[in-house]
Amino acid sequence: MSKRDFISLSDFSREELDEILSRAVKLKEERAMNLVRSPLKGKTGILMLQQNSTRTRLAFEAGMTQLGGHSIFLNDQDSQASRGEPLEDFARVASQMADVIMTRRPNQQEIEALAKYATIPVINGMSSDLHPCQLLADMQTFKELKGSITGRSVAFIGDGYNMCNSYIEASSIFDFNLRIATPNGYEPKSKFLAMSENIKLYESPKEAVREADLVVTDVWSSMGQEKESTKRMESFQPYQVNKELLDLAKNDVIFMHCLPAHRGEEISPDLLDDSRSAVWQEAGNRLHTQKALLEFLLGPI
Repeated sequence: MSKRDFISLSDFSREELDEILSRAVKLKEERAMNLVRSPLKGKTGILMLQQNSTRTRLAFEAGMTQLGGHSIFLNDQDSQASRGEPLEDFARVASQMADVIMTRRPNQQEIEALAKYATIPVINGMSSDLHPCQLLADMQTFKELKGSITGRSVAFIGDGYNMCNSYIEASSIFDFNLRIATPNGYEPKSKFLAMSENIKLYESPKEAVREADLVVTDVWSSMGQEKESTKRMESFQPYQVNKELLDLAKNDVIFMHCLPAHRGEEISPDLLDDSRSAVWQEAGNRLHTQKALLEFLLGPI
């Protein structure tokens, strides 16, 4: 199989993404039964993170180990990148020593450069533009709890940033209706809005969540936006997701958040423990979808 990268959801077809999600469900079942397989025995993955990570790093490190492989963690301070070594040089060298690179960098173009010069698969572990790995886990979680997401209604409440952008992309690929509520000035950029015809923008979160099957939010200030936090706190106050807001959605609505969550800000303090919250299942599914992705990229399942 020729080298494939996972920089955005649209790098794969709907059929391929469905295959990965089905495989993730199977891998989850196997782990629950303590079945051990080693399809990635002898494989090495590089985790190259320029920003902090909890779930993404855990999922890929644990996933490589559980599939029989090995992972190496690098941040820029650990490598010659801290002294200005070009990413394309790193990509050429790493391709001769490892089998896959997962990277988290705010600059999407840097991730694309890695993919261009690497001869091994490159995975986008999150950029300021997109968070495709998280969307795999979200789609698996919805599938487990409510079946197919095609034709369903999803409300995204909050910042039109990387998570929102990936939901826009997903709405086109998986064919669901996406209702986005953001404060004025925090809408997704036009290049992302152009990705899908299945979206509608709202200023009112109450309008956006009506009849929603799924409600999603994210932090008000992402990594790199800390200097804007005071202003953002004021702008986003009316966009908190709480029990009262969920009550306006469908009776069987589920709620997701990619974590970390700031209780009392984008969510009410008690929301993660609400019966409609699927957040812990969503977080756990990061492991299974990342394992399925690694299997898909590194060889036949």
